[in-house]
Amino acid sequence: MVTSQGTASVSFPFPSVWGIHSSIAGRTIIWGTLTINSIIDNRVVGTVNFRGRPIPINGFWNESTKQIAFDSPYATFSGNLTIIDDQQSRIRHFILQGRFLMKPPSLQAGESGSWIATTDIALNQFPVSGNAYTGQLPPVGAFLTSNFLHQHQNSGGRTI
Repeated sequence: MVTSQGTASVSFPFPSVWGIHSSIAGRTIIWGTLTINSIIDNRVVGTVNFRGRPIPINGFWNESTKQIAFDSPYATFSGNLTIIDDQQSRIRHFILQGRFLMKPPSLQAGESGSWIATTDIALNQFPVSGNAYTGQLPPVGAFLTSNFLHQHQNSGGRTI
């Protein structure tokens, strides 16, 4: 699927809510939700919610390289998009994963780690030509964040 807004074309749906997980040195530090409200002229606007309070994010999307980078007041995130079509369950998985760097005023300023965020849609909702990777399994983190996202949505949007 390519969503257009402004002059940007984007390979994933927005507005969209993603389950997000981050870890430092392989240790989970936090679970939450990432909301991408809009992408206009390659500028990403949304929120990240780790402790029940949405924190604004701003960043950039590069459609040709499928790369995203965004900042919150506490961390800088960068990553890549992978799209996996699961023909058997008829689900399209969107997976953003990459690295982050904590920054002041966070108590963990200077520490870095990895993150993964996922969302999914019914496979027949939005065709993606040439961008979907079928027949491969998503990484384990995709299932974990997907479960977290669905629990979050079923609890009325409260972070659990």
